Amino acid sequence: MTNTPLHLEPGLYVTATPIGNLGDITYRAVETLKAADLIICEDTRQTAKLCAAYGIKTPLKAYHEHNAARTRPGIIKKLQDGTSMCLVSDAGTPLISDPGYKLVREARDAGVAVTPLPGASAVITALCAAGAPSDHFLFAGFAPSRAGARDKAFAAVAEVAATLVFYETGPRLCACLEAMAAAFGERRAVVARELTKLHEEFREGQLSELAASYKDAPPKGEIVVLVFPPETKPVTMEALDYFLKDALETMSVKDAAAQAASILGAPRKSAYARALKLKAGS
Repeated sequence: MTNTPLHLEPGLYVTATPIGNLGDITYRAVETLKAADLIICEDTRQTAKLCAAYGIKTPLKAYHEHNAARTRPGIIKKLQDGTSMCLVSDAGTPLISDPGYKLVREARDAGVAVTPLPGASAVITALCAAGAPSDHFLFAGFAPSRAGARDKAFAAVAEVAATLVFYETGPRLCACLEAMAAAFGERRAVVARELTKLHEEFREGQLSELAASYKDAPPKGEIVVLVFPPETKPVTMEALDYFLKDALETMSVKDAAAQAASILGAPRKSAYARALKLKAGS
């Protein structure tokens, strides 16, 4: 970090802050927070702690779900007039299960420059250490609080061939895991808790096992639940041939193989090679 003050162009700077460990903020974020005209935050008390730790004296303004509609026009006007502002959440990357999307959308529509300052994010932090497949994942945020809406939300993603990532609270965790077990079946899952903090924990097991382990002792702290993808059954050659022969009547070899990979879960290269043979009549 240099001693030369940073010159900040007017605009909105979407700035990631630590999710627990204060050391997880970037040099660029600290310099930008110091140089900005204003910091927009969910809770000024929470952000004030971060500012105190790094000697940031920039004024703070509250922007949260309860006052967003009322204060957003004024914020956009100041941005258009040449103000530089940082948007932060209480922890992690703004807009990820936090208010801010509408502000960024309206800022861009108004011709205001929007600059991302990447950093900590609970969903990515959990995914890095959980050992769940990370090549494809779906971040679903917080599940609905009402049981009926929650069940519908889980049913909608039950067949997604990716690791499912949710945020949850301690008091709701057991009921959430039980609902997941009912919707997804006995899949493996990881409960990541208190990430980057002193009592960081990764607990792995079947959904029903995890639910039982928290039944009488709801955990404290911020929680990320990662559910492994549904297991795919091996595709028999007979089933693959049957599917490809039908698909090849209306599709190219490439498209038929892609459909076999998507619908049957067959390896794409194997499906393509088999489709070529079937197309040639061998």
